[in-house]
Amino acid sequence: MPKLEPGQPAPDFTLTSAGGEAVSLASHRGTRVIVYFYPAAMTPGCTKQACDFRDSLGALQAAGFVVLGVSPDAPGKLARFAERDALTYPLLSDPGHAVMEAWGAWGEKSSFGRTVTGVIRSTVVVDQEGLVELARYNVKATGHVTALRKALGV
Repeated sequence: MPKLEPGQPAPDFTLTSAGGEAVSLASHRGTRVIVYFYPAAMTPGCTKQACDFRDSLGALQAAGFVVLGVSPDAPGKLARFAERDALTYPLLSDPGHAVMEAWGAWGEKSSFGRTVTGVIRSTVVVDQEGLVELARYNVKATGHVTALRKALGV
């Protein structure tokens, strides 16, 4: 799938949250949004990344950002993940990976030396008008949030 580039309109979506609510990108228009895609709730790398976003949430919110995490997990698993790790930002379910495909976060990747198809760990920042401000693909779980904060000046 093609990757998003700065200046492109971010594809709109409506996904179900861990709490069962429908969350759309359009509902956050006027706010800068960090959308990050991760392979699986409650795995070591994804937990590290989610907790890094949790620990940086106050600074990101103070700078005017909303954080949304997206994975193919079912809402029930996302709810357990959020509860277990005290994640206070929305975790969204994309079981058919249509949003991930539209955002360039689904496709071939290398995993433990072999090529597989799945979630490409990615982060996209969307500006107040709904345009891609920054897009990072194949990011590492550890250290990514720190690098993102630096790139955003937060």
